[in-house]
Amino acid sequence: MKTIIVTGAGSGLGKELALLLSQQNYHLLLTGRNESKLVNTKKEIEAAGGSADFLQLDIRHAEEVSKRVDEMIGTYEIYGLVNNAGVGHFGPFPEFTEQEITDILSTNVLGTILMTKNILPRLIKQGEGKIINIISTAGLRGKVNEAVYVASKFAVRGFTESLQKEFEGSKIHFTAVYMGGMDTPFWNDSSHVKDPSRFRSPKEVAEIIIEQMDQDSIIIESKKS
Repeated sequence: MKTIIVTGAGSGLGKELALLLSQQNYHLLLTGRNESKLVNTKKEIEAAGGSADFLQLDIRHAEEVSKRVDEMIGTYEIYGLVNNAGVGHFGPFPEFTEQEITDILSTNVLGTILMTKNILPRLIKQGEGKIINIISTAGLRGKVNEAVYVASKFAVRGFTESLQKEFEGSKIHFTAVYMGGMDTPFWNDSSHVKDPSRFRSPKEVAEIIIEQMDQDSIIIESKKS
């Protein structure tokens, strides 16, 4: 069975994408920093008749990513990767701490690049595969009080578009997903969004992504339909 890796699969959009992909005859390899959340996602997938394993992984660290991906490749038939893990800090740019800037860039940008760099040789060797980068509409336009977050997402957009051109005509497909805010715990520790309930749910966003996952670009605005 072909395996798809989902980063940040313990909650929110990553979890919902994993649940839906497991219903499409893929084996899911769930990664993230919180083992208990990954265990819960695995249980939900299996309860619905799907197949999944989990691997605790911090995508910010190159050596850890390289080691863990080697383990994955040696064990599973890796077909795809969903780069979903991400963090955000919001507020006036002059008030950002160096740690907040590092958190955003090391997870959103470096983590995505490291995972892709380590998985891509396997896809090239087998001649096919799929990589989905969850970017956000912050990768399409600037936003107030989101300067560093937007910068990270513009970086991932450029990374994705460049790989689309580099592998054009091959059977390795890259999809860029630009979705607006979602009603998730992402906003729990922030006053940046006053009412997240007006946003789409992660499940609704995941369903749209799965329906359009063969496209190069998917744009999903945040407001409920």
